[in-house]
Amino acid sequence: MSAVDTGQHTAPQPTGAVGQSIRDSLVIARRNVTRMVRIPEVLVFGLIQPIMFVVLFSYVFGGSINVPGAGLSPDAYREFLMAGIFAQTVTFATAGAGAGIADDMHKGLIDRFRSLPMARGAVLTGRTLADLVQTALTMVVLAVVALLVGWRTHENIAGVLAGFALLLLLGYAFSWIGALIGLTVRTPEAATSGGLIWLFPLTFISNAFVPSDNMPTVLRHIAEWNPFSATVQAARELFGNIPEGYPVPEAWPMQHPVLASVLWSILIIAVFRTLAVRKYHSATV
Repeated sequence: MSAVDTGQHTAPQPTGAVGQSIRDSLVIARRNVTRMVRIPEVLVFGLIQPIMFVVLFSYVFGGSINVPGAGLSPDAYREFLMAGIFAQTVTFATAGAGAGIADDMHKGLIDRFRSLPMARGAVLTGRTLADLVQTALTMVVLAVVALLVGWRTHENIAGVLAGFALLLLLGYAFSWIGALIGLTVRTPEAATSGGLIWLFPLTFISNAFVPSDNMPTVLRHIAEWNPFSATVQAARELFGNIPEGYPVPEAWPMQHPVLASVLWSILIIAVFRTLAVRKYHSATV
């Protein structure tokens, strides 16, 4: 006796828009993380520059830069410096994010993704999440190097982890700027250049490497309202790396650096994710 096909089959339950977006983003993120694992030299070369900055600034400039409240102490400057190096590392990853997306555009991979029934913006979200994973791995190695050269924290583990979380949040926010640049230019080389040009003034007109109180008035105000400076100040506060007697600037972001850092990062994500997703759809039509 043959089985009777009633024509009733169990259909997969449809997922909502949010569920599909998360699923598709994770698929793209896994694809990019897998590619990163298969090309480890990308991670290795990404570590060289921040390690050089740590060594050079610590041993070459450490005894020559005055940290208010601590004087010309190399140890004090090393602790003052590291939050800035960490922040510079996560923001400089922006150039790599832009170059990666520009490369996918150049090879036609983005067009193929767009032809699939994927959630709007999932390709870019997945890419930025994968870049966040790479940045986190870089931060772990860099923190070990910093400990080896004498950097120490003076707060509990929760505060230290919160400091690193703020740094990674800033890096994730800036990766959306890199995504927009990568979608705008035509080649990966142009994306790399475009991703670095604006980062140098952003990171150096800040409190990352020297206190902002000795800067000319205009530059000092720019540094104190710089989102990069807010995150650096917040990380120093959470790491316990602000010397006693260090004069905190009166600007609101410097008085409330943790809140300012979170607000700046959320604002950057909201604005540049919207612009990047719109550019993604218009650029590949």
